Amino acid sequence: MKIMLRQTARGLSVYVPKKDLEEPVVEQENPDIWGGWVRLKNGWTLALPEMAADTKLPITVEARKLAEDS
Repeated sequence: MKIMLRQTARGLSVYVPKKDLEEPVVEQENPDIWGGWVRLKNGWTLALPEMAADTKLPITVEARKLAEDS
């Protein structure tokens, strides 16, 4: 799914246009976020693509939603 990542005053935020959903990132696998997963406040876990650590935000990328724990 297409998502937009941006830096806000409160930290990293993800916007999902098709769901009209904006959620803050509460946990991330890698310090530079790219190539790992991020967990959103609503519980979603998204796998992000590999990109350079100095990639400028905001940016729209293709992310994959990982299965939620039951």
